[in-house]
Amino acid sequence: MKELNLYEMKKVEIIVRGENLESVLDILESAGVSGYTIIHNLSGKGRHGFHEGHLMFNEEDVLDMVISVMPEEQLEVVLEGLRVFFNKHSGVVFVSDVKVSRLEKFKK
Repeated sequence: MKELNLYEMKKVEIIVRGENLESVLDILESAGVSGYTIIHNLSGKGRHGFHEGHLMFNEEDVLDMVISVMPEEQLEVVLEGLRVFFNKHSGVVFVSDVKVSRLEKFKK
C-alpha cells in the first residue's frame, strides 16, 4: 500500500455575526484562499453568556463560522484583513496547525 503524504497547513476558524459574514468572505477571497466552509446558526457560550443558534428575526441575527485551510503565507494576509475588521466588529478567530493530504486542493 502506498504511503499517504501529509502537508503542513494552517486552519483558520472565524466566528462572526451573520451580518458580517460577507465582509469575512471578501477578506478570504482577496487573500486568494482557495475555499472555505460556512456553518450557520451557531450556539454556544462565551463572555456575553449563552447564544442560541436558531433564527430569531433574520439570518443577520445569528452567529456563523467560516473554516478554511491555507498555506502560512496566505495566513498573514488573512490575519491582516481580520485585524482591520475586528477593530470595528465583534467576532473571534482561531488558528491551528493541521496536516492535509491532496495539497493541490488548497492552492489556486
